[in-house]
Amino acid sequence: MTRSLVAIVRTSPQTVLEDYHRVMNLAGYQGTTPKDAETALKVNISWHFFYPAASTTPWQLEGVIRAMQRDGYDLSKVHACHNRTVVIDARLGERENKQVGVVEAHGLRNVHLYDEGEEWIHIRDAVGDLADKFLCLNKVYPKGFSIPRRFIGENIIHLPTVKTHVFTTMTGAMKNAFGGLLNEHRHWTHPVIHETLVDLLMIQQRIHRGVFAVMDGTFAGDGPGPRCMVPFVKNVLLASGDQVAIDAVAAKLMGFDPLSDVKFIRLAHERGLGCGDPAQIEIVGDAEATGENWNFVGPFRRMTFAANMQHAIYWGRLKRSLEWSLQTWLAPWAYIASVLYHDWFWYPILGRRCVREAMRSSWGRLFHNWEKVRSDARGYPEVGEATGSLVRSFSRVMALAWGILWTCIREAPELAVRKRRLAAKSGSG
Repeated sequence: MTRSLVAIVRTSPQTVLEDYHRVMNLAGYQGTTPKDAETALKVNISWHFFYPAASTTPWQLEGVIRAMQRDGYDLSKVHACHNRTVVIDARLGERENKQVGVVEAHGLRNVHLYDEGEEWIHIRDAVGDLADKFLCLNKVYPKGFSIPRRFIGENIIHLPTVKTHVFTTMTGAMKNAFGGLLNEHRHWTHPVIHETLVDLLMIQQRIHRGVFAVMDGTFAGDGPGPRCMVPFVKNVLLASGDQVAIDAVAAKLMGFDPLSDVKFIRLAHERGLGCGDPAQIEIVGDAEATGENWNFVGPFRRMTFAANMQHAIYWGRLKRSLEWSLQTWLAPWAYIASVLYHDWFWYPILGRRCVREAMRSSWGRLFHNWEKVRSDARGYPEVGEATGSLVRSFSRVMALAWGILWTCIREAPELAVRKRRLAAKSGSG
């Protein structure tokens, strides 16, 4: 197997913009992402509310865009890219996580893949006989599935954060493709999520001109992620053209063995889709940082009620009685339950302490004061006053939660399909 390369750089708010430029070039992004191709910046929104380590940070997006501009990329060929899920409101998320202002300030197009006019193409028309090699997607979707046509021939730069995940132990570059490449029924793949991520990496390597990842570890999340985590300030940035390798290095930093603890890394490594063995990965930049072990407890030791229920449905005692309903018009019960638990209970009641503590850190202060701070060529010399306040008050969070619940019900794909069928019958009658 060819030796893979991952760049890691220590960072601070005062140097973060320069550090993003450095880590991307150390990892050779200009050789991976051709300048003559369109480039999608695949933004990660794991929660529409701001929660440390959950979603692409505004300085991550700013640093990547500035690096590309500095290196001669035509920003008219670069666009931010968002997917939609049934429990995450991406338009709210890009506002609450202060991403959309960065996109607009640089004049980038802001693409939401589920908007009207965005064309999706059948997978076999996109990748041909590669589909015969899928580990699981042909079984999950016997009639096939569709992917965004715009992805074909584009570069993609993934913008994940360093965090754990209750389905996959950790989540990073490979998991970041999950929302963008699969349609609204992507939850059907949860029982075989590791195999799914391998299939999606095969698809990416076939359809994209270049695939690159820039991972933010300014905050890193431990526990039952990608939402209900304990955030820690870790001050590192990672980048690589090898999606398997960057996830392996991130997993190792968190204290996991990539090949034995993270199945999707092992499966991808065994199939030659990238390198998941840290001993075979070349580290450049602040290489001594990879000697750290953060000793994260991982996502399974103290799972939330919601995470325990998800595991019971997909792999445990409730699989036979409830999993079938998630592939029928009854599925919205699960979306509603998730919104009620996470947005109505966990975030406003239990998550407040973690957010308040994070706001006292230098990165929390930078986020809180984002619209007011001024940058120089290297970063943000002043990040503003410390604050122990929350980003949103309890009353404001609950008001937003009402809207999220309504959106979740209104846009449930199963109900949309049912409406289209009823409309078709009415029209034919």
